[in-house]
Amino acid sequence: MSPFRPVEEQLALLMRGVEFGDATTRVNMEQELRARLAESRRDDRPLRVYCGFDPTASDLHLGHTVPLRKLAQFQELGHEVIFLIGTYTSLIGDPSDKTNARRQQTEEQAREYAKTFTDQAWKVLDPERTLIMYNGEWLSKLMFKDIIGLASNFTVQQFLVRENFALRLEKGDPIWLHEFMYALMQGYDAVAMRTDIQIGGTDQLFNLIAGRKLMEAFGLRPQTVLTFPILVGTDGVLRMSKSTGNHIGINEPPEVMFGKVMSIPDSAMRNFFDLVTRFSNEEIAHKFAQLEAGELHPRDLKMQLAFEIVDIFQGRAAAEAAQEHFRAVFQQRELPSDMEELRLVQPVSLVELLTNSGHAPSKSEVRRLVQGGGVRLDGERVNDANLVIAPDREHILQMGRRKFIKLVP
Repeated sequence: MSPFRPVEEQLALLMRGVEFGDATTRVNMEQELRARLAESRRDDRPLRVYCGFDPTASDLHLGHTVPLRKLAQFQELGHEVIFLIGTYTSLIGDPSDKTNARRQQTEEQAREYAKTFTDQAWKVLDPERTLIMYNGEWLSKLMFKDIIGLASNFTVQQFLVRENFALRLEKGDPIWLHEFMYALMQGYDAVAMRTDIQIGGTDQLFNLIAGRKLMEAFGLRPQTVLTFPILVGTDGVLRMSKSTGNHIGINEPPEVMFGKVMSIPDSAMRNFFDLVTRFSNEEIAHKFAQLEAGELHPRDLKMQLAFEIVDIFQGRAAAEAAQEHFRAVFQQRELPSDMEELRLVQPVSLVELLTNSGHAPSKSEVRRLVQGGGVRLDGERVNDANLVIAPDREHILQMGRRKFIKLVP
């Protein structure tokens, strides 16, 4: 009997979160993956799967963990996983998400940064079942005629239609010749390692397809590619990156991680829940349905997110301590010691609470205060006067600058 799980069971897990931005590509890649899984199960041969990481900084951040988690799923299913460190591709720097050229680094810098990469990767991957490789091992051996051969498989037009290059061309900004080499180098990685599957972000699709094209040119079966959405940074707009300062490092102190997650815009929460938490699709959908219905405050949902992320990378005790630290430092630092207390016995809307308790003369006055940004619950601005407050724990309600009410269950 094959040691591998049934094909459709593996496929359902591995295709979760996959996104190409193109329905045809998704169908084709899913069909290819199904066929490879069937062959793997029939022949009792694990698939060879990899993802490359350029060491342009010393620490991994949450954005790196998106493909790492998919590699971990392949590991759990019994397949061979390669954690590829781009000691040579990092000499150029991937231009896929850049509107200007990356700053180049030396091979020595890349290897120095790479030292900490593997230790941090073990927070997600199993070190006993992970093969570490460095693409300088084969890229450094290519002759100039080899580079010419690789380049002959592509046209300049194919590169110039890429969004980042097209924007720079339109603006008259420089596009350096060495930047074109990145896709060739990454594509050759797949040839050198004879891989079955490559994982990357949606912004990497051109480079991943280049790998398929080069494998065909070398008479090899082209690898199947799986791409995933990009995790935004703490600004909620740009891709998470240490160079832009919007990153959350997986080795940062728990209270720092917790605080950074709490700082992200509400609009970015779904992106984080989908890409870096362990919740099922059904659990995530339920949470956001509660949010939409006003049954769950955005702050409380964000607290769940921050707790989950710290728990994943630092453990439950660290998550609990970070949560208490956040509450103590950020939610209670300006609280007066003589607050009035109101007891909640059942869920109640904000507008009903304030009018029935006599803290507001009318419902219209409550709405006016809320619209003017004058009401906060547990330190977070309230945007909906009909927000339902549950007697699940102690809450701090603030009206204006000086009026505080402690809501106790």
